[in-house]
Amino acid sequence: MVGFTMPALGADMESGQVVQWLVKPGDRVRPGDVVAVVETHKGAIDVECFLDGVIDDLVPLGQSLPVGAVLAQVRGAASDAGVAQPAPAASGPASIPEPPHRLEPARVVVAFVPTGERAVMGRVKASPAARRLAREQGVDIAMLPGHGAGGAVVRADVQRAIALRAPLVPPAAGPPVQRLRPGGFDPVQMRQAIALAMARSKREIPHYYLEETFDLGPALQWVEAFNRDRPPTERLLPAALLLKAVAVALRQVPRFNGFCVDGGFQPAQDVHVGWAIALRGGGLVAPAIHHADRLDLPALMAALRDLVQRARAGGLRSSELTDPTITVTSLGDRGAARVQGVIYPPQVAIVGFGRVRPGPWVQGGTVTVRPLVHCSLAADHRTSDGHLGSQFLAAIAKALLLPEQL
Repeated sequence: MVGFTMPALGADMESGQVVQWLVKPGDRVRPGDVVAVVETHKGAIDVECFLDGVIDDLVPLGQSLPVGAVLAQVRGAASDAGVAQPAPAASGPASIPEPPHRLEPARVVVAFVPTGERAVMGRVKASPAARRLAREQGVDIAMLPGHGAGGAVVRADVQRAIALRAPLVPPAAGPPVQRLRPGGFDPVQMRQAIALAMARSKREIPHYYLEETFDLGPALQWVEAFNRDRPPTERLLPAALLLKAVAVALRQVPRFNGFCVDGGFQPAQDVHVGWAIALRGGGLVAPAIHHADRLDLPALMAALRDLVQRARAGGLRSSELTDPTITVTSLGDRGAARVQGVIYPPQVAIVGFGRVRPGPWVQGGTVTVRPLVHCSLAADHRTSDGHLGSQFLAAIAKALLLPEQL
């Protein structure tokens, strides 16, 4: 019998509660079956089972449980604890996914299902140290996102899951907070979760900051020409060019595309850019646009529109919340002139763009007024330094000067 546990949705999720069981004791479940609706600070989440067997011993509804807590038992399911892992089979580059289908509003399908190189003959790849710590602490290793080689779970992944078990700090005395309804989210709880994750980031990650100002004139002129004869639904926004410029720059300076694992840099195999999205009710999420470097601008714009729409409707997917390899935040036309981000662990960098504004620019020895955008980089000093960060910002600037090549 194997425990089916509460999944984690990144460093800012600490607990959740089952608000609906979609199965009953004695039902047969298979990997990919949606078995429960779990309420978190990010909304009501459809949770998939990752085991094959008969489900039993369901926890009662409404209990607040930490990440990694057992929600149910699955009889007949095999455990991977202590099993040696064979070498992964060679695999080619991942294909670019088709545009995602719209999910039912206010729900996210969540599960860390072993796929690709993480799944070897039905077992989850993990280091011996990670397996030992997981067994000692009662953590289900199959539910953890892996940041080791080939997506393997490493000791740091288990340590994060253990740290996230601590309950949220209770708010100061005052009027009672209205509890989250299934399909919505609690803005107070989300703000607490964000604060805890960012405080941990600033406390544990040695940030350094670089800033640069870019002339966005060539990019905006190209966008205007591209949009001229297209309907509104097919037009590009400058945000798509900013995102693609970062993705292209990551190919040239890959040291900022990956994770800090056990104090060292673990490069990511693909470029999955997390895009920071402000939710209408308050709060923030930064889901990933997968393979952003390989999408052309129209496809990237479509993916960005879809991502923002689903984020605000509560329809994000687990992979979008757990595998960004870097985060980009853009304040847009109504935002501040500049922004300095806080790194979302275990990522190693965040890029921030302020609003586009007219300003003085020296060109050919003459001062002119140009549309300028301020770009900032916050990076982890354990994995890179200012010299490399400067190269990364220069690569973003170069990409924006050649928008036709993005």
